[in-house]
Amino acid sequence: MGKAASAINIDDLRTLAKARLPRMIFDYIDGGAEDEITLRRSVDRFDDYELQWNSLVDVTKLDTSTRVLGRKNPLPFFISPTASSRLFHPKEGEFAVARAAQKAGIAYSASTLASQKLEDITSAAPDVPRFIQVYVWKDRGIVKEFLDQAKAAGFTGCILTVDTAVAGYRERDPRNGFSVPPKINAQTVSQVLARPGYLMDMATSPKIRPVNFRNPGGGSANDVMGTINNLFDRSMDWKGAEWMAQEWGGAFAVKGIATKEDAIRAVDHGASAVWLSNHGGRQIDTSVPVIDLIPEVRNVLDSHIELIADGGVRRGSHILKLIARGATSVAIGRAYLYGLAAGGEEGVARAIRILKDDVERGLSLLGVPRLADLDDSLMRVRR
Repeated sequence: MGKAASAINIDDLRTLAKARLPRMIFDYIDGGAEDEITLRRSVDRFDDYELQWNSLVDVTKLDTSTRVLGRKNPLPFFISPTASSRLFHPKEGEFAVARAAQKAGIAYSASTLASQKLEDITSAAPDVPRFIQVYVWKDRGIVKEFLDQAKAAGFTGCILTVDTAVAGYRERDPRNGFSVPPKINAQTVSQVLARPGYLMDMATSPKIRPVNFRNPGGGSANDVMGTINNLFDRSMDWKGAEWMAQEWGGAFAVKGIATKEDAIRAVDHGASAVWLSNHGGRQIDTSVPVIDLIPEVRNVLDSHIELIADGGVRRGSHILKLIARGATSVAIGRAYLYGLAAGGEEGVARAIRILKDDVERGLSLLGVPRLADLDDSLMRVRR
């Protein structure tokens, strides 16, 4: 049993990840855009929501289930798509995450920029709902090919990310000489040599790159930021989103919504789920914390439209607060990436278990045995 299995909370996994990864890789997980105000506030804002509880309630049986893109999920959270997971665990990457999701029975989302093949991810997690995240390519042919590939691999939901017309300015990356795949040069050699275990994994693993689409850019698609800035379509509008929803023909979420007006537009153009997200504080800085946005968006959506939320989740109580505000489900990103970097599949499984135990403990202490009954009547905002 590795060190990750003994982690008490997500911050313990973060500490282990920092000790294992070269600085440029750790900062790619850990950092945000510009002054990183959104990054910090997304976490700190949860502290302003204070809880009350119901007393003398029978909590011997708990129901923590919800639905995610039309599929039942045993927990109120699931795996958010993150690019190039082999950066954080070169040998396994997405496979480690998918296997941990499979064991927990929770939904798994793969990124357009995944570093493992979609059909192989399906083999690692054959029995849980799998969703594919897509960006907007200039070449619609690439989009159609990619969606067809995901359908063939058994993915049942599609997630369109709309907050990445250009890459946010993540200042840690140029300071560290970060690239995908990582390059060893005068700027990065000391970072890599300081982590010999990671260096050995890199040296004995295939090159890290997006592997699920043909590359029309003559090599630029090997770099995540280069891919975003060179190959993504900045002219995409709501008609394009509607085309993608129709092309997919199934459960369809629009991720990166930040206003109630855009939430309505998303539904009007084919979305079955609205996903509130600030991209982990990695795009536009000083954005509104997602927990503050939820009620105004929930109020303009029909009850059958799912509302997914993410951003700053480090505790099960954070998940419960997002649900209480009106989210249907919560997506986790950094929390499981810290686990992946700390200990591969074991680390991801530990992250999921920490949050699962937190959620169950929280519902018991709140005196709310059914997640579906949780609302903001037991929560106050500290001004």
